[in-house]
Amino acid sequence: MNTPRISASSYSNTAPLVWSFLYGANHGKVEIILDNAPARSAELLAQDRVDAALVPVIASQFIDGVKLVRDVCVGARERVRSVCLVTRGADLADVRSVSLDTSSRTSVVLTKIVFREFLGFEPAWRDSAPDINSMLAESDAALIIGDPALALSRSADPAVKVFDLAEVWHEHTGLGFIFAMWMTRRDQSPIHFAAARDEGLEHLSEIAANYQGEIGLGKEEMLIYLSENISYSPDDSMRAGMERFFKLAAKSGLIETVRETVFV
Repeated sequence: MNTPRISASSYSNTAPLVWSFLYGANHGKVEIILDNAPARSAELLAQDRVDAALVPVIASQFIDGVKLVRDVCVGARERVRSVCLVTRGADLADVRSVSLDTSSRTSVVLTKIVFREFLGFEPAWRDSAPDINSMLAESDAALIIGDPALALSRSADPAVKVFDLAEVWHEHTGLGFIFAMWMTRRDQSPIHFAAARDEGLEHLSEIAANYQGEIGLGKEEMLIYLSENISYSPDDSMRAGMERFFKLAAKSGLIETVRETVFV
């Protein structure tokens, strides 16, 4: 039997989902590819180069034959901290241009929905490398995701405003949000991803300690982020949020139509 190949981003918020494959019971049972960009995992899955991938949820609307692992996700009930719009003090209503970190297509689509559907106007969009200084040098706002956004979320700089996109979404919809899920194009899941998640969650303290020096957050703050801000099991509000997200994406012309969500 061939060893399954899987792919995921290497941000801290995915660490509990991949810990088992790197250090735990599933170590050596899969070939795992880690990359900073969640969009890269979507590319590998679309090209059928992996058996499963942790993929931005909007990719389920583009990748043919894809199936979602039902009970595992990277999401937030109200506040995520690691997907943010950042300005030099301006409110979102005053933003006329946005530099987009295109590492996660879900976050880009969510940003466009925020402006088109919630704020009622369309700023100029610019694709950009995820460097906050260069992004804000050319635009009024910057979309930053992952650990760089997490570091910014605690900024004490009064000249910088940070808008948590899960929080903005919740304010306008009352719903949670799912950013990424494990997906496969196989007839069945090659891995028991829920069991792998549960093993990772048992080691949150170790994971928080591993990342604290890299991001600039202390261990306790990292632990709060991983245990309270991020949700690894979707609840009814988050599932409803994903359905609303797809409908608004179609309404805004960001996807052609809403595909049926198929679970494995």
